[in-house]
Amino acid sequence: GEEPVFRRLSEPGWMDVWAGACSAQALPRAPGPGRGGGRAPRQPGRKGDVSLSRDSSLRSRPQATCCRRCLCRPARPRMASDAPASLPVQLAEQPRLLKLKKIFISKFGSAPKFYARAPGRVNLIGEHIDYCGYAVLPMAIEQDILIAVEPVNTQVVQLANTNPLYSDFSTSVKNIHINKTKPVWHNYFLCGLKGVQEHFGLNSLTGMNCLLDGTIPPSSGLSSSSALVCCAGLVMLTANGKTLSKVELAEICTKSERYIGTEGGGMDQSISFLAEEGTAKLIEFSPLRATDVRLPSGAAFVIANSCVEMNKAATSHYNIRVMECRLATKLLSKSKGLEWKKMLKLQDVQAKLGVSLKEMLTIVEEVFHPEPYSVEEICTCLGISLEELRTQILSQNTQDVTTFKLYQRAMHVYTEAGRVLEFKKICSEAPASAIQLLGDLMNQSHISCRDMYECSCPELDQLVDICLQSGAIGSRLTGAGWGGCTVSMVPSDKLSTFLTNVKEAYYKRNDQRLALEKNSLFATKPGGGALVFLEA
Repeated sequence: GEEPVFRRLSEPGWMDVWAGACSAQALPRAPGPGRGGGRAPRQPGRKGDVSLSRDSSLRSRPQATCCRRCLCRPARPRMASDAPASLPVQLAEQPRLLKLKKIFISKFGSAPKFYARAPGRVNLIGEHIDYCGYAVLPMAIEQDILIAVEPVNTQVVQLANTNPLYSDFSTSVKNIHINKTKPVWHNYFLCGLKGVQEHFGLNSLTGMNCLLDGTIPPSSGLSSSSALVCCAGLVMLTANGKTLSKVELAEICTKSERYIGTEGGGMDQSISFLAEEGTAKLIEFSPLRATDVRLPSGAAFVIANSCVEMNKAATSHYNIRVMECRLATKLLSKSKGLEWKKMLKLQDVQAKLGVSLKEMLTIVEEVFHPEPYSVEEICTCLGISLEELRTQILSQNTQDVTTFKLYQRAMHVYTEAGRVLEFKKICSEAPASAIQLLGDLMNQSHISCRDMYECSCPELDQLVDICLQSGAIGSRLTGAGWGGCTVSMVPSDKLSTFLTNVKEAYYKRNDQRLALEKNSLFATKPGGGALVFLEA
């Protein structure tokens, strides 16, 4: 197979990480393998089929049967075309749902008819490459968005939140307006509604009373915003009696989140719907498909929150990176005689050239200089005017950017894509040194995010260092970065000591962090995806 392409950026063994989230009361699980649930048989050729990529660099290899050292089993692509589950529950046995119902009744004077849930996620490796067309490797977490819903005969949506920091909101379903300049919480809900409405071309929508309860820390890199969009999409679908597959819902919610100005690639929405308890997922795109990745036993994954908030829609950092990757795609394509105007993603260049990831690194070295590119130089390289650049390529929120770093961004994307594939390969083959090898990949990923993609921050770097010094084998920022959380891989027998040391070194020395520590440092395991609860 292709040799790893990630070792050239930096050597492992240095740094510091942070991560975050909230403990949430467990909700009932959807039917699945071994729990009385089935899975739709594979039907090749259908949309959502998890058939292998045509691009040889992303082609999965035959998976070896797992050895006794880990929990792995032969990873296989799964059909993901089934709809989200609807699960009857006894509310008396579900304290969180019962509490939400009581608050709902006191708020609206009637009881909810169903409850929709969508989880947050932690990305184990593969940062900022989903919107470049490359596979990522996340898992769902226990923290989630939960919405109690009552369809009503009016054409009004009334939205409330159990958190008093978030104001009530109401709007007519005839006029769903989303203000891109104000990424307030209810606008993410409206993104999900609008996406489903436009998909079905619905003119007459059901009104709803909705009460939201969230346990994902906001702006923490654990996908609270996308989970809200996904949950709202599921609410809209259920309330209006429509059905879609998980894959279709993920694709709709990915597109609809762009209503608020976030140019995401689809990882967050995909794992929110396609997640399964007990397994991480390799998420691939075009077409969207998910493959089980069984994580090694003997290691725990710990999320730690830096307590620095970063909202992708409220800042320009994220969308500038998306645009830098798009510009890098076009300049690489032009240099190789490809139809550069049609090329949007860095993976498109590799696929068209038919070369390996390692060969792409050589091409990046040949084509780009490390110094930032001015908009004038980009126009010269592409043979277009500044007006054409702004109207045909740059997004609305990058019009005023004057320089772009293309070499660094492309190097990160191609090396990170290699790390994802190597991570999956190690999990599948389960060598004796699997935990150390996976930790090295996580460390290299953080170095690349910090130095080449420049999406870290001093607090994240400090937290990564503390996590490594406290016993983590690997630690890295997770999510968009510039704040939010770290994810660390820790030997299971060192977990208790690790948590104590990180708490002492990062949280207890800062009053603000200490106040948030209870919900900011915790071990997590792969959780299930979005579903609907019905009171039995």
